[in-house]
Amino acid sequence: MPADQIVHFQAAQAAARLDQYLAQEFPSLSRSQLKKLIQDGKVLVANRRVKPNTAIEPGDLISLQLPHAQDETPTAEAIPLDIIYDDSDVIIINKPAGMVVHPGHGHISGTLVNALLALYPDLAALGQTVSDSGDRPGIVHRLDQDTSGLILVARTAEALKILQRQFKSRTVEKTYLALVFGQVPAPEGAIDVPLGRDPRHRQKITPRPDGKPARTRYRVIESYVEYSLLEIGLETGRTHQIRVHLAWLGCPVVGDTVYGRRRNSLGLTRQFLHAWRLQFKHPRTGESVSFEAPLAANLAEVLADLRGV
Repeated sequence: MPADQIVHFQAAQAAARLDQYLAQEFPSLSRSQLKKLIQDGKVLVANRRVKPNTAIEPGDLISLQLPHAQDETPTAEAIPLDIIYDDSDVIIINKPAGMVVHPGHGHISGTLVNALLALYPDLAALGQTVSDSGDRPGIVHRLDQDTSGLILVARTAEALKILQRQFKSRTVEKTYLALVFGQVPAPEGAIDVPLGRDPRHRQKITPRPDGKPARTRYRVIESYVEYSLLEIGLETGRTHQIRVHLAWLGCPVVGDTVYGRRRNSLGLTRQFLHAWRLQFKHPRTGESVSFEAPLAANLAEVLADLRGV
């Protein structure tokens, strides 16, 4: 059985309760999981056992013993999926917001992988034959939990290898739709700002001079009084890249409570970020193929209301 991972960090800001602070820093863990970890003595503040309601001050040293995954092999679950296209080599899924792509800390079930295994049992064998893909068989790339849209899945080891090569060489074209606060500086442009882990908030990404190169292209599709609808193109694929770059630009994604604003999210309980179009070379034929996924109903309703105003 793999050992638990212990992380040490300093609190960057004050918080009324330890469990609330950890829930913000470790969104993949539920509040009940964090409470149990604290009660079991797997969370220490200044090397002392504490209670979930312990107040946190800036600079407090926190140690957290993260639990290992219960089982490295995901199980099949009958979860409905919006399948855009499939053949013997690839599957294209329109992932809903709220769904995690593959199992991990706090999400050992209910993921896209669990759903895929029920619909495509052959993926289980792929996870066993391809190294480092046991818990994410066929997964070529990911989307954030609260980002909806197109996910590309390989059905064979050869297709997986070819598609991974395309992503690494940046020949896959990924286009997103994002509703943001405010107005961007120009009708179209690019954000070229290096990104790296925030040393104070380990779950967050931040612009930093010593970070990895990151470049995001944007184009205004529609403008409203207080918002803009953007078409986003990625030239690199850093974690949280779109959200961090748009927040850096002063136009955070509507509904993004991590990098954006906690209010005036137009009634959304998710971020308005959708992987709209995906273009790549089919791993068997080598032909360029393109797919699109329509906006979810709640996002389309938000736009309809803004257009009405």
